[in-house]
Amino acid sequence: MPAQTPNSVVSEAVAADGLPPATRAKAVIAVSLSLLLALLDYAIANVALPEIAQDLHASSSASIWVVNAYQLASFVSLLPLAALGARVGYARLCLFGVVLFMASSVGCAMSTSLLFLSIARAAQGLAGACILSVNTALIRFIYPHAELGRGLALNTVIVGVGLALGPTVAGLVLAVATWPWLFWINIPLGALTLFLGYASLPRVAAHGSMPDALGALLCVIAFTALGLGADGLAHGASWSVQLMLLVAGSAALVALTQRESGLVHPILPVDLLRGPAFCVAFLTGLIGYVASNFFIISMPFTLHQDYGWSATATGLLMTSWAFGLITSSTMTRRLSDKVPASVLSSAGLLLTAVGFVALRLLPDQPGAFAIGSRIFVAAFGFGLFQVPNNRAMMLGAPAGREGGASGMVQVSRQGGQTLGAIAVAATLRIAAPNGGVECLDGAAACAALAALLSASRLVGNRSRATSG
Repeated sequence: MPAQTPNSVVSEAVAADGLPPATRAKAVIAVSLSLLLALLDYAIANVALPEIAQDLHASSSASIWVVNAYQLASFVSLLPLAALGARVGYARLCLFGVVLFMASSVGCAMSTSLLFLSIARAAQGLAGACILSVNTALIRFIYPHAELGRGLALNTVIVGVGLALGPTVAGLVLAVATWPWLFWINIPLGALTLFLGYASLPRVAAHGSMPDALGALLCVIAFTALGLGADGLAHGASWSVQLMLLVAGSAALVALTQRESGLVHPILPVDLLRGPAFCVAFLTGLIGYVASNFFIISMPFTLHQDYGWSATATGLLMTSWAFGLITSSTMTRRLSDKVPASVLSSAGLLLTAVGFVALRLLPDQPGAFAIGSRIFVAAFGFGLFQVPNNRAMMLGAPAGREGGASGMVQVSRQGGQTLGAIAVAATLRIAAPNGGVECLDGAAACAALAALLSASRLVGNRSRATSG
């Protein structure tokens, strides 16, 4: 029997509908580590901002670009990179992202100015997008169709762990070392990911043509201008400048849509969005993530300023979200392959809305259990929603369009989180001093709206069954 090489994994992944168990375990570890790299480094930077600002002699407001540069570069490049992944191979792009992440981490650690650090962080964001844009597509080829829900559930657990561990890891590192070590620790983690990934990730045969360069440019212009314009309005910046950005971004988006409509492998997957099932799943995910960030960003302010909890206690209470997410995602591993998203995602989002309403109705002097249990309920529902909805998006894409679907899964997450952050900024500015309460209202309303949208799939399924 011939020895197995990394390239022989190609035929196994395609012909056997997923990798064989031995190879699958290594591939799952590699994908999980790459995802952890991208998410953990995003989360830890927030904690280090005060020390970074002081060390680099920058203002607190200017130091925010250490976070913004990563987020913006990652978000605007997701769709072009997803299209590129389909052409050059999902595993190849993921591994390139890990290499770029390691190189940019060295740049971050050696930065001596805020400008250089922000540029290196933007490179990290691009590397993170290389990983995230093909992450779900790789999961699709690692697992058989019948077990795809389990793979996506594990992904959700990794997301929860990464975001929850970020502040903790940052605190531990900063307790014994300086902030550059937050980036040096990426090197051994990245090296291990490369070692496992090269030998095990499925090498799916490339297909399609190289991504449209003009389309990629229009995509970057559209998302950048729309994001900066909306964020500027939320923070009360000059209306004239922000409106110009919004108009420019909208024009670029219209031009992008028209250009991509006739392409077989478009950067903006217009072909996928024309499918009702895929479109509903995408919009459900987008609105669901708006709801989550409405809560995640505003709740620490509410706990600290309105209820008087210390920063440390607030951080501990907020870990209830990660625990709820991980608990339900673990349970959903089997359910999502048996129960349709129209039922499971809808029920999860409804439970999330109930949890947010319960938080809204907290008494004036709530105890830790009263707060933590309500956060746990909301997070538990959110975990029920994520996995089956992402599964519906991936299985709703035809063969050969896994890259576009994978990119849209990440766009729904990052786009929803970005819109949620913008909505929180606007609400806290306009509704002060009751902005925290109003944000919970917004979170509950968005979760309920997403639940209704998800439940509409039940009507569509019944209609198709009747007509059939």
